[in-house]
Amino acid sequence: MPKLSIDGQEIIVPEGMTVLQAATLLGIEIPVFCYHPKLSIAGNCRMCLVEMEDHPKPVASCAMPACEGAVVHTTTPSVKKARQSILEFLLINHPLDCPICDQGGECDLQDISVAYGRDASRYALNKRIVPDKEFGPLIETAMNRCIQCTRCVRFATEIAGVPELGAIGRGESMEIATYLEKTITSELSGNLIDVCPVGALMSKPYSSQARPWELSHTPSIDVQDAVGSAIRLDTRGAEVMRVLPRQNDDVNEAWISDKARFSYDGLKYQRLDQPYIRNKNGTLVLASWEKAFEVIADHFRPLKGHQIAALVGDLVEAEAMVALKDLMEALGSPHIDCRQDGAKIEANPRCSYLFNTTIAGIERADFCLLMGTNPRWEAPLINARLRKAYLATALPVATIGLPHDLGYPVASFGNDPFIVEKILKGRHPLSTALKEANYPMMIIGQGVLRREDGAALLQVARKIAEKYEVVHHKPSTGHWNGFNVLHTAASRVGGLDLGLTPGPKGYATHEILKAASAGKLKAVYLLGVDEIDLSPLESTFVIYQGHHGDRGASMADVILPGAAYTEKSGTYVNTEGRIQRSLQALCPPGEAQEDWRILRALSTTLGIPLPYNTLEEVRLRLVAVNALFEETDTVQNALWMPFGEEGKISSDPFENIIESFYMTDSISRHSVTMAQCRQDNVTRETAHARNA
Repeated sequence: MPKLSIDGQEIIVPEGMTVLQAATLLGIEIPVFCYHPKLSIAGNCRMCLVEMEDHPKPVASCAMPACEGAVVHTTTPSVKKARQSILEFLLINHPLDCPICDQGGECDLQDISVAYGRDASRYALNKRIVPDKEFGPLIETAMNRCIQCTRCVRFATEIAGVPELGAIGRGESMEIATYLEKTITSELSGNLIDVCPVGALMSKPYSSQARPWELSHTPSIDVQDAVGSAIRLDTRGAEVMRVLPRQNDDVNEAWISDKARFSYDGLKYQRLDQPYIRNKNGTLVLASWEKAFEVIADHFRPLKGHQIAALVGDLVEAEAMVALKDLMEALGSPHIDCRQDGAKIEANPRCSYLFNTTIAGIERADFCLLMGTNPRWEAPLINARLRKAYLATALPVATIGLPHDLGYPVASFGNDPFIVEKILKGRHPLSTALKEANYPMMIIGQGVLRREDGAALLQVARKIAEKYEVVHHKPSTGHWNGFNVLHTAASRVGGLDLGLTPGPKGYATHEILKAASAGKLKAVYLLGVDEIDLSPLESTFVIYQGHHGDRGASMADVILPGAAYTEKSGTYVNTEGRIQRSLQALCPPGEAQEDWRILRALSTTLGIPLPYNTLEEVRLRLVAVNALFEETDTVQNALWMPFGEEGKISSDPFENIIESFYMTDSISRHSVTMAQCRQDNVTRETAHARNA
C-alpha cells in the first residue's frame, strides 16, 4: 500500500487508487469535469491538474496512480494558472445561458468557474453553434453548452449497456450525438441528466418549470419496482416537480430508473380526493367520510368473518398492511392476501422469497442463472449490477425463458420449463456450470412464481440450489446464498414479512375472486389493488381504498381516498429484505388521508377500534408482528430451510409478466410522460419490424 504526501498531509492508500481519490480521502478538493466515481477514467478535461515533485509538468490527478513516496501539491501558482487557462478555453464557446438554463444553481461549471476561474475573458470571437439533438421524450438537449467531458458517452456504454452515444467530428467540429439520430433506448437514460456537469442534457418534463432554490427536498424510496431505490422528492407547494436519485451503494448506487424519475406527473391526474358511494342507480356519488363508513358498517354487520376478504396492492406501505391485517383478524376473516398476482410463494420461510445474495452481493457471483425473468424491465438497477459484474469479472449469465436484450451477453437455453428438472438430474450443461462455480447465483422471476405450477418449480429450484451448493458455508469462501427471488411489487416482501397470506381455511387471491363470483363472499376490501382482472367481483360489495381512479375504483361500491407514497411516511421492504422508510413530502389532495388512518377510523365505526392512534404506535405494532422491523437500512440473512411443494410441472412456456416497462402501476398509467415513452417505444419497434 503506497504512502504519499498531498499538500503536506501524508496518507496510505490501497493499490490502484489515484491521486485524486487520495486527495478526496484527505478532504482536499480538486475540481473535475470528466471524472465520475462510477465511470471509467477519461482524463480529457484536464481540470484536475496538480503538481508532483520530480515531474516536469502538471499531471491529471484523476488518471495518475498514487505512487510510493509521491509528493503532490494542489494549490501552487502554476496549478492555479493552469486551471484558470483550462476554464478560459472551456468557456470560449460556452453560451451565456445561465439566467435561462435549468442547470443554473446546480451547475458544476458555474461553481468551478467562480472558485477557480478568471474574472474576465480575453476572447471576443463569435461562439460556435451546435445543433440540438433529439434524444426522445425524456432528455432535453442544449448542445451549445456541451464541454465534451464524455460522461454521458461512458454512462451509456458502461452502465446502461446501450452504446448509442459518441463523439462525431474532430477538433472544433466535435459533437456528442447518437450515431444514427435516434432516441436513447435505455430504461436508465434519465441518469444522463445527472452525470452531465453543465446544462447540455436536461430533463424535458422539468424544463423551465422551477429553480432549485424554490424546491423543498425530501428523502424517499421508489415504490415502482421492488428494488427500493433511494430517491429525493423535490416539491414546490403541493406538487412534485422532479425526482432525483440519492446515493446508496448497497441498493441503487447513484442511479434510478426512468419510471422512478419521470412518472411523478401521474400523481396529478385522476386522483381520488373525496369518498364516493354507489347509489341504487349504480352511479358513484360524493359522500362524507362518516357516510362512507356507515355504508360499510351497514354491509359488514350482518356478515360473518368468513364472508369478508381483503386484497393488498403493489404500492402499499407496511403500516397500512398491518392495520388491514389487524382489522381482518378483528372481523374474524382468514381471507387476506398480499399476492394480488397469485404468486405461488408462502410467508415462510423467509429465505424462500428474498433476494438472498443482496443487490451489492451480485458483484461476488461467478455464474448467474436467470429463470423466467427479464431484469431489464422488472428491476433495471439489478440488471445494471449484473452488467457491472459482467464488465468487472466477465460474469457468465444464462437464462431459461424468453430471450431478452439485457445489455450484456446471455446464453439462452430455451423456454422449456422441463429444463429445471434436467438440471436437477445433472442432464443439462447448466448442471456443470452451477457445479463448477464457486459463487453460483440463481434469480427466480415472477414469470415462474405466477404460474399454476409455481410452487412445484420453486421446490425444484430449491433442490438445485442445495445439490449444487448455490447455498453454502465454506471455510475458504465463507457464507454464500445464491438463491434469489426477484419481486416486482414494492409491497410484496413487507406483506409476506407481516404474514398477509390466508389464515386457516382462508382463500388466496384467485380463490377470493372465485368465491366472490360464486356468491360465497359478500364483501371484499381492496387496498390499492389495480393490477388484476376484478370482473369476478361484480356481484360483491367492494370497498376500494387507493389514490387513483384506476381499475379497483371502477369496481367499487365505496371508494376511500388514500395517500400516494409521496404524501405519507411509510415503511417498505425491498426484494432483498432491506427495511427502508420514506418521509412525507406533500399533503394528500382534498379529503384523502393516510391509509392506516383510514383503517383506524373505519375500525372505530365498526366497533372494533385498532389499538393505535399515532404513526409511532403503528410502527411499534410492526415490530410486535415481526421483530425485523425494529432495524432499518440493514439486511438480515435468512435461515435456509425447506420450502416449495411437490407437484407436476406444466409444459407451458414462461411468459413475460410486463407488457410495457413504462406502465406497470396506477401512477405510471396516468403519467403523460410515460405514455409518450411507451408510444415512442411502440413507434421504434414498428419501424424496426418494418426494416427487418
